Amino acid sequence: MKLESKHAAITGGNSGIGLAIARAFRNEGAEVAILGRDPETLQAAATDLGPGTVATRGDVSNLADLDRFFVDAGQAFGGLDLLVVNAGVYSAVPLDDTTPEFFDRMSAVNFRGAFFTVQRALPLLRESASVILVTSTINESGVPGLAVYAATKAAVRSLARSLAAELMPRKIRVNALSPGIIDTPIFGRLGMEDQQVEGLKSDLEGQVPMGRLGTPDEIARAAVFLASDDSSYMTGCELPVSGGLGQI
Repeated sequence: MKLESKHAAITGGNSGIGLAIARAFRNEGAEVAILGRDPETLQAAATDLGPGTVATRGDVSNLADLDRFFVDAGQAFGGLDLLVVNAGVYSAVPLDDTTPEFFDRMSAVNFRGAFFTVQRALPLLRESASVILVTSTINESGVPGLAVYAATKAAVRSLARSLAAELMPRKIRVNALSPGIIDTPIFGRLGMEDQQVEGLKSDLEGQVPMGRLGTPDEIARAAVFLASDDSSYMTGCELPVSGGLGQI
């Protein structure tokens, strides 16, 4: 029970990697608050996670939603020991087709949302809290069509360094968790037929040194490490969990 009696807030905790992290934290003894945009998956996640789960509907790009989330978490827990900044959007758009609206939306959720999630959580973060910013191994790669997405994730990686330095006096650790290609529900939101999705997954597996996609549970176990005292001497770091992608 590495997180016994800890209180955690997780954005995007209603599906995929965020939900897997919430489950892992609960299994290690923490109580969790989750924020998600979709009411159906949010309710399903709250039921899955069990009694005591705080579930708030909201979008991290909306500061009023963030404030409401942390009011809910504060009323339930009094303070926070763990913050996982996970909410994000993904889409591949070629340079020629990128609109200002697409650029602004991607930036508003992935970068601006991450920054203000930490800022709005500050009054609740206890001394020695652990903050985990979920970025992506794409932040160190050049992939056609992913310029905006990759740039927002590189910005999140930079935030981990800057915020780690700024929050050091409060003994708050800030680290980045960098997943590789993970098999999550996001594949079902690409507007492709099932056969096309399977073909895409097969192509992606060929790019991973370990020859397979990762699972949300594998990312969640790494998040438990960063959240717990096992990583007590780490701050400002990036932990890649990618099957070797981008590393070898």
